[in-house]
Amino acid sequence: MENAVPSFSNISSPRIFAVANQKGGVGKTTTAINLATALCAVGKRVLLLDLDPQGNATTGLGVKRAMIRTSAYDVLFGDSSVADAAVETKVPRLSVVPSSVHLSGAEIELVTAHNREYRLKEALRQPLPYDYVIIDCPPSLSLLTLNALVAAHSILVPLQCEFYALEGLSHLTKTIERVRRSFNPELDIHGIALTMYDQRNNLTAMVENDVRQFYGDKVYKTVIPRNVRLSEAPSYGLPAIVYDMRSAGAQAYIHLASEVIRRERKIMKDKIAA
Repeated sequence: MENAVPSFSNISSPRIFAVANQKGGVGKTTTAINLATALCAVGKRVLLLDLDPQGNATTGLGVKRAMIRTSAYDVLFGDSSVADAAVETKVPRLSVVPSSVHLSGAEIELVTAHNREYRLKEALRQPLPYDYVIIDCPPSLSLLTLNALVAAHSILVPLQCEFYALEGLSHLTKTIERVRRSFNPELDIHGIALTMYDQRNNLTAMVENDVRQFYGDKVYKTVIPRNVRLSEAPSYGLPAIVYDMRSAGAQAYIHLASEVIRRERKIMKDKIAA
């Protein structure tokens, strides 16, 4: 697969989302992949930037590691532009800046790097042919995640319906406040997506009630159910929406994308009114 940027005549500044949660196993990468795919399905042009050294978003979109020439690591350290690192996927209008094994060492290299918190923000300043850039963050509050939060306009938080969900979310919101004060005053929580939702489980209902009471409208109405198709799809290098569009998981992400777009329209409307 050749590195390539899609050719579009409309070059603009995309909206940038960081998909982040410091806890692993909450459906973060699944959300990044399928939200990006669902946005493309309604005509949006999307770049998924895989900032997680595990590279699951990269392989989940069918990009083979052996074919990666430039990656998010090269973008962070100025050896490649975002445009040169972007790879087209099997999904129309969806490109990915792949992860690579080199990202594992990036954390150490960034410690002494000049302007270390702003590396990704600077890389994304160039005009890009996308409506949205979605950054799949590592499952930790690291310098890689900090770069994503500094570069992003908004953060989308996948939240598993489990006992410690609110505690973890509280830590993340404190981090967001610190980032807003020190690095990125524009950063806000676009929304919280409840994942691995099991309506048969009483704990799920309790967690949902607590999160909605505390965070109100910040919680998306759409919930992402536990669904075997969501788990199977990455092994085929496909988003669940492509693998089985009729599955409950795929349909949930299609609804989530619609909700994201509606919120985006409201944000733009409010900015114009202000």
